[in-house]
Amino acid sequence: MSLSRGRTRMGERAYAYAKTCGIIGKSFIGKRMNRLMSVSRLSELDRLVFPDSSRDLPEKELLVDLEDRLIERAVDSIISVVRGFSKPPELLTLLLRSYEYADLKSALVASMEGDKKLPAHADLGPFQTVRFNAWPDIEAMIKGTSFEFLLDKTGDSPGRLNQDSGISLQTALDRHYYNALWKSLFALPLNDRQTAKKILAEEISLRNSGWVLRLRVYYGMTADAVRHHLIDIPVTGKKSGHTLADEAIQCLSFPLDHYEAWNSWRWKGFLNSDSRDMHWKADPRHFQNAASMHLYRLARHHFRLRPFSLDTVFCFIKLKQFEEDVLTSCSEGLGMSMPTGDIVSLLGVEP
Repeated sequence: MSLSRGRTRMGERAYAYAKTCGIIGKSFIGKRMNRLMSVSRLSELDRLVFPDSSRDLPEKELLVDLEDRLIERAVDSIISVVRGFSKPPELLTLLLRSYEYADLKSALVASMEGDKKLPAHADLGPFQTVRFNAWPDIEAMIKGTSFEFLLDKTGDSPGRLNQDSGISLQTALDRHYYNALWKSLFALPLNDRQTAKKILAEEISLRNSGWVLRLRVYYGMTADAVRHHLIDIPVTGKKSGHTLADEAIQCLSFPLDHYEAWNSWRWKGFLNSDSRDMHWKADPRHFQNAASMHLYRLARHHFRLRPFSLDTVFCFIKLKQFEEDVLTSCSEGLGMSMPTGDIVSLLGVEP
C-alpha cells in the first residue's frame, strides 16, 4: 500500500491507537492527576512517577535530575508511538521536535550570554537534527538543518547569528516552527487533520495573545513593537481574510488596567478576573495557565473520538506534553517547599 501524501497503513494506525491508550492509562492526567495531591516531598514525587527507578539523592541534586527524567519520560513515550509508523507523517515528527526547538532556544541564549556550558537537551534519537555535540560552535550545530536561516550569511562573519536579542530569537524560532507545523497539516488527508487543525489554530491564537500580554506587561513594549513578534498565519476557508494573529492584534489597544475594556475579546474568559475594580491588571501568567488548561481539555475530549485517525496521535502528544508541564511544575514547587495542592491550584489544573 502506498504511503504517499501523508497516508499510513491501517495496521500502523491501530497499533498507534492501542499504544497511546496504554500510555495515557498510566499517565498523570484525568482522575490519576489526583494522586499528585498527596505528595509533600520531592522524593515522594520521584517514587510516584518512577516507582522502579527512583533516585536516592539530596533534594537540590534530585530536582535537576528529576526534571531531566520527566522530559526524557515524555520524549520516550512520544517516540515509541511515532516510530511505529514506517514513514511518520511530518506533523507528528514536528510535534516531537518541539523539544529540539526549545533546546535550541536555550542553547542560543546561552551562547549569546557567553555561557561555556551547554544547557541540558532532550535526546530525540533519529528525529534530532541539531548537532548539540558541536557546542559551542553554533554554525556547526545548525548548518544544513532547517535552522540555518538563523545564521547571517553576509558580511565578514557568515556564521554569526543574525538576531540581536533573546526575544527576537524566540520569535524567529516560534514563527518558523508554527508555520512548518501548520503547513504539515495540509499534507494529510482531510479526515486526518480535522481535530488537529482546530486545536492547533486555537493554540497559535492563544500563543500570540499570551505573547502580547507578556511583552506589554513585562517589557512595556508598544503595540507597533509587539506586532513584529506575532505568528501571522492566514486562515483559509470560511474565515478567508483572517489570520491566527487576529485576536492578538485586537487586544493590542486594550488597556492593561481596565477589565471591562476586554469584554468583546474572544479570550476574555482566560484573563484573571480578581480585583476588577481600579486595582485590576492583566496577568500574563494566569492567562497562560488558563490557555494551557483549555488546550488540555480539547486534547482530552478528542483523544478517543476518532480512534484510527492521526488526530488521535496528535492529541496523545499534546496530553503527554501537558502532563510533563504539570509534573515539572510540581517538582519545582516542591523544591520551594510548596504543597502540590497549591501548585496544581495555581496552575488552574482540573482532573
